Amino acid sequence: MNIGYARVSTLDQNLDLQQDALKQAGCQKVVVDQVSGTVTERPGLVKLKDMLRAGDTLTVWRLDRLGRSIKDLIEWMNWLDKEGVGLKSLHESIDTSTSTGKLIFHIFGALAEFERDLIRERTQAGLAAARVRGRLGGRPKSLKPDKRQRAVELYQEKQLTVMEICEMMGISKPTLYAYVNEAQVSTQTG
Repeated sequence: MNIGYARVSTLDQNLDLQQDALKQAGCQKVVVDQVSGTVTERPGLVKLKDMLRAGDTLTVWRLDRLGRSIKDLIEWMNWLDKEGVGLKSLHESIDTSTSTGKLIFHIFGALAEFERDLIRERTQAGLAAARVRGRLGGRPKSLKPDKRQRAVELYQEKQLTVMEICEMMGISKPTLYAYVNEAQVSTQTG
């Protein structure tokens, strides 16, 4: 079975162009998501994994509708390959049910991995050069040490919700949890 997947990032965007192209390409069913590509757990993708069977083809209008990054696309490709499902992208003219389509997809993946490695090497070289000059890398802490300690104390007292602490301190939940973890590690090692 040929199953299509269409996605738009916001509710005010229109799915008609994608849905029409997918139906014209022979998709018997089309699953849609109206959610940003940055959201990893999309309801339509979960539904697709339940629907797709060996021998099926997942068809998308463009590859960026399926994954937010090459890494995501490769993970999807690996899952589809393991399940015996082909991937077809109308815009990029890729069809992994053919040998040429698989080759092109893997070349894209290899180039993306190469690019990530180059970025990592340049970043490491830049950090090493900065350390030689006495500078440390990383983002500066958003709170001074005394305020970080107070945020951790408020968290441990359990009298305020995490959101209340975050609003009071002007930090995000991940930042608060990072401070709490940092305090726990320093307590264990100190």
